[in-house]
Amino acid sequence: MNSNDFLEPGMLVRHPDAPEWGTGQVQSVIGGRITVNFQEAGKVVIDGARVELIVIPDP
Repeated sequence: MNSNDFLEPGMLVRHPDAPEWGTGQVQSVIGGRITVNFQEAGKVVIDGARVELIVIPDP
């Protein structure tokens, strides 16, 4: 179990290997595939089994 198991649409995240993408907002989580809309990279589909996104806590 990792932090991706708790992701929900609307949550803010960062990609650990691509900080230049900026903050992303989770769009959907379906069967381990996470769609995130990043500030600098646009919409990206991430394999949640391979990448553990960094959750940005609500202010």
